[in-house]
Amino acid sequence: MPRPALFLDRDGVINVDHGYVHRVEQFDFMAGIFELTRFAANTLGWPVVVVSNQSGIGRGHFDEAAYQQLTAWMCQRFAAENAPIARVYHCPFHPEHGIGAYRVDHPWRKPRPGMILQAAADLDLDLARSALVGNAMSDVEAGTAAGIGLCIRLGEAGSKEGPAHEVVADLAEALALLQARLAPEGGWQS
Repeated sequence: MPRPALFLDRDGVINVDHGYVHRVEQFDFMAGIFELTRFAANTLGWPVVVVSNQSGIGRGHFDEAAYQQLTAWMCQRFAAENAPIARVYHCPFHPEHGIGAYRVDHPWRKPRPGMILQAAADLDLDLARSALVGNAMSDVEAGTAAGIGLCIRLGEAGSKEGPAHEVVADLAEALALLQARLAPEGGWQS
């Protein structure tokens, strides 16, 4: 039976977005990320899935090996915090600024829903009962296009352009919203 999941963007949600983060010393975890992830993984029993555009690879700022090393370290940190990440998907392509084979308008690049749809197929997920936390409209647009039931964007109050979504100031508010909106059967209360 398909189950819901929590989808997280990386830069700006899991870590502070310093721009093309690809080394451990650049990686600063956002306040509240481990609590949010523990709630989803341990309290709800949901897989936590990271979906992240990583055009720094395609632009030549860093390579896949550097990205994979950082991702392995990040997942180990989450595991050490008892907040496991089930899977990480990334899109290294960019339609305008990619170099060589990376200059592609790829279906995984948000705002397209390709990474989310792939995760749903790989992990047997119920997207309508899932949630996504992102920091950009492209995250919300990808979540909406994939059929995710609750999209939450970190941002300023009153900045709700685009598809229907919730806006919160920080990850503590995102956690509180998830806790408040969770219905007894594991779906979302409207």
